[in-house]
Parts: sequence; C-alpha cells; structure tokens
Amino acid sequence: MLLGTVLVLLLGGATPASAHAALRSTDPDDGSVARQAPRHVTLTFTESVGLLDDSFRVFGPDQRRVPTGEAVHADDRSDTARVALPGKLAQGTYTVAWRVVSADSHPVSGAFTFSVGKRSATTAQVDTGPPEDPLTAGLHVAARYLAYLAAALLVGAVAFALLCRPANTSPLRRPVVAAWWTLLGSTAALLLLRAPYEAGAGPATAFDADALGRTLTGRPGLALLARLVVLLLTAAFLVWLSRRRDRRDRREPVALAVGTALAVGLALTWAAAEHASAGIQVPLAMTSSVLHLLATGVWLGGLVALLLTLRRSSGEDLAEVVPRFSRIAFASVTVLAVTGLYQSWRGLGSLSALTGTSYGRLLLAKLVAVTALLLMAGYSRRWTARIAAPAATARAAVPARVPQPVGAPAEPEQPESPEPTPDDPDDPDAPDTLRRGLRRSVLVEVAVAAVVLLITTVLTGTLPGRAQAEAAQQAPAGALPPTTQATVPFDTGLGSVTGRGKVQVTLDPARVGENGVQAVVYGADTGLVVVPEIRITFSLPSRKIGPIDAEVTDQGGYWGANAVNLPLPGTWTMKTTVRVSEVDQVTVEKKVRIVP
Repeated sequence: MLLGTVLVLLLGGATPASAHAALRSTDPDDGSVARQAPRHVTLTFTESVGLLDDSFRVFGPDQRRVPTGEAVHADDRSDTARVALPGKLAQGTYTVAWRVVSADSHPVSGAFTFSVGKRSATTAQVDTGPPEDPLTAGLHVAARYLAYLAAALLVGAVAFALLCRPANTSPLRRPVVAAWWTLLGSTAALLLLRAPYEAGAGPATAFDADALGRTLTGRPGLALLARLVVLLLTAAFLVWLSRRRDRRDRREPVALAVGTALAVGLALTWAAAEHASAGIQVPLAMTSSVLHLLATGVWLGGLVALLLTLRRSSGEDLAEVVPRFSRIAFASVTVLAVTGLYQSWRGLGSLSALTGTSYGRLLLAKLVAVTALLLMAGYSRRWTARIAAPAATARAAVPARVPQPVGAPAEPEQPESPEPTPDDPDDPDAPDTLRRGLRRSVLVEVAVAAVVLLITTVLTGTLPGRAQAEAAQQAPAGALPPTTQATVPFDTGLGSVTGRGKVQVTLDPARVGENGVQAVVYGADTGLVVVPEIRITFSLPSRKIGPIDAEVTDQGGYWGANAVNLPLPGTWTMKTTVRVSEVDQVTVEKKVRIVP
C-alpha cells in the first residue's frame, strides 16, 4: 500500500520529458502544400539521434525515388536530421520515409507527405519498405534476452560463491562457465546484428565490412566492445579464483573488490546504451540502472546458484549458507524496489500512461510478475527460517568452556551425541524434507524470474510513455508552423479496437477563409474503423471567437465538410469529439495554425 501511494504521488506530479527519441516536428509539415519547392527536409526529435546512410528516402509524385544529399544534423543540433532536395521539384505530393537511431540505441522510423503547388491527383501509396526486418528483429531480441539471462546468472552465481561461502562450490562451476560463454556469444551476435538492426535490413548484411565499421564507431557498438573486454577480464578473474582455493581467507577481500568492479563495469555496458543514457537526469538514471541490474543479477542469478547448491550440500552447510543468501536477497529486493520506482517514474511520466501506452502496459505486466516473484520469495523465507532454526539451537546448546586452575579435577566428559537417525518422511522438520521444500519453492522462483527478464527485454525496446507524451505535445502558441494535417489520438477507456485509436484530420488549405475538413478514424490496430459520430469545432481564444462547428458528416469511409469559414489568422484550438457508442465518447484538443 505504501509503495502504491508513493507511486501515485510521484507519477501524478510528473511532467513529460523524453527518454527515447520520438518525432517532434517536420519541415515541411506533414500534409502541407508549399507554394515553392523546399530546399531541405528537416526533422526535429525529442532527443539526440544518430544518422544512417539511408536515413532519408524521398519519393516523388510519380512514385520514383528523388535523389537527395547526405543526411546531416541541422544547425549542429544533435536532435535534428536534415537532407537537401534537388533544385527543381515537380508539382505534386512527395513522400518522405525516414529512419534514425535514438540515443538509447533503438532505431526509430516513420513517413510523412508534403506537396509542392498542389496535391497529386493519384492516391497510390508509395512502398517505403518495412520499418524493420522481422528475422533481424527476432534474432536481436533473442540475443538481448540471452545476454540478460547470462549476465544475471554470471553475476549471481559468483556473488553467491563469494558472499554466501558454501563449502562446496563445484556445483556452480559449469553454470558459471556456461553463462560466460553464452554472454560472450550473445554479445558477439548483437555486435554483428547491430548494423542490419539499425537499417531494418536482413541478417545477411551483418557481415558487410563498411556497416560493421560504422557499428564499431557508434555508442551502442562501443558499449558492446566494452562488454567483450569486461568479459575477458572476468575470465581471467575466474581462473585466478579457481587456482587460489588454498588461500581462501586471504583472497576474499581482494576477490570481492575485483568482482564488484567487474560486475559494475558489466552493468555499465547496458546503462550506457539504453534508456538510462538519454532523457532527463542521465547521471542519476545511469546510477539507478547499474544498481538495478546488479541487484537483479545477485537475486535472480543467486536463486539458480542456491537451487544447485541445495542438491549437493550437506544439511550443516545449508544451515549457514541459506540464511546468508536470504539476507542478501532481501537487500537486493530493497534496491530493486527503490530503483524500479525511480525508473518507472522516469519512463512513464503520468499515471494515464500506465494503461494508455504500450510501455505502461508492459510495466504493469512486469509488476504482476515481480509481485508473484516476491510472494514466492516470502514463501521460501519460511523454509529458510526452518532450515536455520536447528543450527541456531545447536549453537545455543553448546556449553561454554570455563578455564580451570592448575591441579583442578578434570571436567566431566560430555555425553557423546547420539548417532543421527534416518529422516522420518512424515516429520515436517526433517533436514531432507526441509531441503526438498525449499528446492521446490526456489525452482518456481527461478521460472518466474525468467519471465520477468523476458518482459524486461521487451520493455527496454519499447518507447517510454514520457517520450510519447512529449512527441504528442505541440509547440507553444505563436511558434506553431502552418499545418494542414493533424493526428488526434483518443482513448475512451473501453480498451477495444474502436475505443482507442486516432483521428487524422486534414484541413485544406489551412488559411483564412473557407477550408475543407476531412477526418479519417483509425482503430488501435491502425485499421479504418466506423464510429457513430465525429464533431469538430474551432476556437480562437485570443480573439474570443468560436466555437465554430465544422458540421462534418459521414461521407462513407470518412467524415468531411467543404466550407468551414475561419475568418482570422492565428493559432486556433481544434476540438475533436469521437463517439464510439451511444454513451461513450471522448474530446481531444489540438492546436492548428491558420495563416493569412
């Protein structure tokens, strides 16, 4: 309840800010009609972006590709992308397909149109190509998931061995080696797939020398290279540990220090190339991300190490090891709660984003999985307490030895402990029974943990709610560029295909006088949907004009009106009301600029 209250307070007062690149504006504007051909196409994003060789593809009215210059940053601003157009452009509608890489390493793509002189008579759609290659995207997600799993197991197993100090670490050697090789292989795969993933190309282009060279000079590529270096150092560290078993006590402080440094370096290779590296509060976000990743590894990877230890170790050893891990796991969960709360606030930006964005819905799914994991962890702690109880009782029962003066009679010999008897299968406190119970509960924890890491993998590749909100915001009044097309997202809260979507409103020519208005409704699946009613009104608050009802009517597939008189220039408020049933409707405001 306390955690939920804090979440409401934090998210309720948050203001939008970016943490993942989203398109803020285009020049020329989407759907606009320019009297003269523009010299450039310029995009502005919510954060800095990286450019590709094929960041822009411009198609003319004849559906053929228009030759363009090299993509550059406009005015040396890293949050822009610009390409030069030919000196002469024919009249008609042009389609611009674009693709850039956001600062958190994820490619972003889209398309828009503008017209020169007048719109083309043809309505044929230009094939701008798929936003990504499905096979490349699938391989990239699989490699990232394997990297998360391997890193968690590697960090958790080594931390378990150093902090919990089991007498027999042999059960952990093969999993540690397997985790190291898996992380090495998945990192190499991510490095090769980086170029085709950014370009949206097939995996066959992974071995292109030029593309690989560009990858090795970009921030995501450098982070992956750094991960390979850390892995090589980790291999040397593991070999050093295995060869110094006879000097265990001496090496522990040094081993803990070196192991911690390597784990932090490994976590930094993720934090430096994902959501934490862009947006607001970057230093704090990267620190939080590193702590979150380390706590995840120590807890979830430690669970696997504990599961393997339960199968091999004796009851006396477990009575010491299990309580130690329980304390470490509790500290890890505390770190996860604090850093997870901060990262949720940073990524969402508002409570409505929890259900109104894909990022928020994935976050809710992760919260459900983590809650199930915590419930299982609480169940495991009960088994832990029962395993530790006999050892504590035995220590308390050992009498303290009192020094005797010289010549004093010898102490009476203590009676020998009776030989251990086989466990009674019906005794709930028998050591083997306790071990089996703990092993089963930890096994369920490990399975749920794998689901948590899978959701995390998808979450790190999803546009955060903050960035989505910022991209939807319009520029301040007076600074808005002329526009003839606006996309109005709506959500009635029904959660159906028709209850959530967007209305694409075209205002032609967006000038003083009579204008035509057309509105097309798209559902949550981006397909066209039919709604009972749409109302569009225009107001000019600065002159106290309006609302002027556009009186749009159903034209069979879209809603439209041919003569909406907007008498003055300025930034008008367009209110779009979408009714999806007899009782369910929503009204959304959007700013549009009317020029003289």
